[in-house]
Amino acid sequence: QVQLVESGGGLVQAGGSLRLSCAASGRTFSSSAMGWFRQAPGKEREFVTVINWSGDNTRYADSVKGRFTISRDNAKNTVYLQMNSLKPEDTAVYYCAASIRSYVSTWSRDFGFWGQGTQVTVSS
Repeated sequence: QVQLVESGGGLVQAGGSLRLSCAASGRTFSSSAMGWFRQAPGKEREFVTVINWSGDNTRYADSVKGRFTISRDNAKNTVYLQMNSLKPEDTAVYYCAASIRSYVSTWSRDFGFWGQGTQVTVSS
């Protein structure tokens, strides 16, 4: 069992930056891939990025590639999402998720545990 708590969301102007954090509790964090998903109003939840258990393999959605960076600190049971050059279309609720796999996967069905979400709003 893994419990996830996101923080760091907020309101930022276009072109600005935010860093989201996801604190995890539970014994399986260090062996689980971790991901971020987002859901904008009226849209389906979409994959943003994922990192494998050791932190040496990542994958990004094309829409955020080159602007967002995922990282993890297994000693702190925390995963981060650094978001730079934010755009209004990045506005969404961002969810941290723990995979049932140790390797990267972009399928939401591979993520068995979810945080409550944190709102990110980018103004133009």
